[in-house]
Amino acid sequence: MRIPRRQVSLCLSLFSLDFAYPFSSSNFLGNPNCFIRKPKGIHTLGLNWLRSIDAMGENLGTVMKDKRTHSFDVNHVEDDPRIWSSSVECKIDIGKQIFCNRSLNMKNIVAVGFDMDYTLAQYKAETFESLAYAGTIRKLVYDLGYSEELLSWSFDWKYMVRGLVLDKKRGNILKMDRHKYVKVAYHGFKELSKDDKVETYGNTLVRDSFDEPDYALIDTLFSLAEAYLFAQLVDFKDNNPDKVPEDIDYARMYKDVRAAVDLCHRDGTLKQMVAKDPERYINVDTSILPMLKMLRDSGRSTFLVTNSLWDYTNVVMNFLCNSSVPDGDQKLNFDWLQYFDVVITGSAKPGFFHDDNRANLFEVDAKSGMLLNTDNGSPMPQVGGASLALSPTKLAKSCRVFQGGNVRHLHKLLSIESSSQVLYVGDHIYGDILRSKKALGWRTMLVVPELEREVELLWELRKTRKELQELRNERNLIEDKIHHLKWSLKFEDVEADEKDRLSGELHQLEGERERVRLSHQDALRECHRQVLQFHGVWGQLMKTGYQNSRFAHQVERFACLYSSQVTNLSLYSPDKYYRPSEDFMPHEFGIICL
Repeated sequence: MRIPRRQVSLCLSLFSLDFAYPFSSSNFLGNPNCFIRKPKGIHTLGLNWLRSIDAMGENLGTVMKDKRTHSFDVNHVEDDPRIWSSSVECKIDIGKQIFCNRSLNMKNIVAVGFDMDYTLAQYKAETFESLAYAGTIRKLVYDLGYSEELLSWSFDWKYMVRGLVLDKKRGNILKMDRHKYVKVAYHGFKELSKDDKVETYGNTLVRDSFDEPDYALIDTLFSLAEAYLFAQLVDFKDNNPDKVPEDIDYARMYKDVRAAVDLCHRDGTLKQMVAKDPERYINVDTSILPMLKMLRDSGRSTFLVTNSLWDYTNVVMNFLCNSSVPDGDQKLNFDWLQYFDVVITGSAKPGFFHDDNRANLFEVDAKSGMLLNTDNGSPMPQVGGASLALSPTKLAKSCRVFQGGNVRHLHKLLSIESSSQVLYVGDHIYGDILRSKKALGWRTMLVVPELEREVELLWELRKTRKELQELRNERNLIEDKIHHLKWSLKFEDVEADEKDRLSGELHQLEGERERVRLSHQDALRECHRQVLQFHGVWGQLMKTGYQNSRFAHQVERFACLYSSQVTNLSLYSPDKYYRPSEDFMPHEFGIICL
């Protein structure tokens, strides 16, 4: 857990995660010491953070009138998202902050890269995921022979969340904490009892790793529709055994769902619909171009690495960039390429991040979409005479577009000497963040759109959670006293008068314990009711009870930075030094003055 060394006079909130803000643009540029410290977050977003409240006292509530925002000298967001650079006061909401797990000095970063789908392009779950769900259903029925009854099913796009684990063999959907203990479990849509959870996942000599091939991780927003469909199929099989062949078990159903999803992507079902009406499926974000301009103006290279192929990439990036320009031309063009040095499509991440990957690198002719052979990125003459020769379309600022290849090609194209000089921004823990971090040592930033609402709800819950922690501490103290008195009465040789006094004290403490227990239970029920505001089934994304969730643990391990939107980068200086707070262990809370 990370918490601040001491209470500060100006902080964002109890659950704030950023640490260094300039008070003004002039201070930022001229005075490197004009920073304040703030508590960090993924460790501190839940009840573990509240262990420090006894030491901090009520001073936490006196730091600002509205601790959800932080004031410093900036310009209006509506006029220029690079608000850090001007002199008009504005406030950054806590949901727009960039949160830091590991120190990252942006001055050392020479290239900033982006994923596209669910990073630069934020899809609308209610339309895009519903489209994916409907397409998958049709593939299951018409291509894989499932009952036509499935065509009448509907999709609840709010039901599933990231961080869940599918037990393919048993048909269960699990949410676990960072220690991989199952805290919430459903068989299809039926919740498992505590005894069932313990019997299934807690009574083994060797603990399961909960990884492939027996389990599937729901760690990307693309997976929510298939997880929901898997739960529906589990219920369907249980309730209609005569409609599902005996040889199709839960694992086979999941395999078929994955095959159907892949078919939807391969035959263009989804992408054709998005290309026809991108505004229906993709959120408009007018901050994308200013963010890219800011990074390029700061002297950094920018690149795009996406698994999508060139034709779809061009459609999506045209929509995003044209939407950032008032009355922008909605016709497909290549203007957006001026904001990148290199664009790599069809990258096949996470395999792209292994430099021993022998995938060929082809250059893409932007106008025709034709692939041209290259020698590690260098142009190669076409065989068969000049009449067949093609040269890539000359693009603004010499941006080059490729397909395939591996990270070694990218490093060569960008003249990158060290992997630590790269910051890569993505949404997928495994495909974008984990591999680029572990295999390469790239610096990473994870986009977590759900985070914006999560931190706002945490702010609203702060009083209840503080009360809950205080009651828990009081209950623990009383129980310790009761245990001590019982031990004394049982084993110590005391006179009758003293024994009567101790028995009376014990009786009084037991009554006090019952009062605190009831108050604690009431507070727990209220906290549980409020936690359901996060999600009615799965609760808080980053927590399972008192522990960080498995998803939160992965964010902490592999993401140097994380934030709700990629364009939150435009709210900070491109030379910012992101600093985490000090790590604290439980034994330090009562020792170190906070």
